[in-house]
Amino acid sequence: MGFRIVAAGDAALVLQLPARIDPEVGDRAVALAETIRRDCGDIVRDVVVGYCTVTAYFDPLQVDPARLEEQLTRLADAGPLPPRAAGKLIDVPVCYGGEEGPDLGDVAAAAALSESEVIGIHTGVTYRVYVVGFVPGFPYMAPVDRRLALPRRSTPRTRVPAGSVAIAAGQTGIYPSATPGGWHLIGRTPLKPYDDARPEPFAFRAGDRVKFHAIDRITFERESRWP
Repeated sequence: MGFRIVAAGDAALVLQLPARIDPEVGDRAVALAETIRRDCGDIVRDVVVGYCTVTAYFDPLQVDPARLEEQLTRLADAGPLPPRAAGKLIDVPVCYGGEEGPDLGDVAAAAALSESEVIGIHTGVTYRVYVVGFVPGFPYMAPVDRRLALPRRSTPRTRVPAGSVAIAAGQTGIYPSATPGGWHLIGRTPLKPYDDARPEPFAFRAGDRVKFHAIDRITFERESRWP
């Protein structure tokens, strides 16, 4: 698989893979990130997986960028990486529609479906986490069924409640905190994507797999830990 390495300022190098969003490229990015952490952990501060990139951050006062680039090139050129185990499978409960999913009706209307059909389609897919970002813990997941692959809202909301499950542009995601956002809100989960009180704050990592299942509002209120 082809690649190139470019600088991102004076403290990061980006290893760019073919520019497409698919499991093969995603697996390659995750495997390379794991290899870089293992082999270059003494000279990199962090390694971040993108859809088709791996970014290695370093201290420019301590690390020679040319040397690091040589190491990254060697690792990326090394041929097939050892097969990695499938990411963990995460089950996510969602209270769809109503106050928790105010855009579900609009999504159904745009797709010429009933609300229950939209829920069935959304829960009928195992999604892959490609990227975690935007705010800490936000998982970008795909593929969303093409019938639900709507563009972003024409007018973003100034505040999306934490835990909101949303779709836009062929992806689905979960807002880990209350932020502005332009995705279509179809439900809300009691699961916290990010919680700094947990030993492992992040519930999702690139390469994980996710299945949603529907719960009623009573169950949501009973299980929810949102303020």
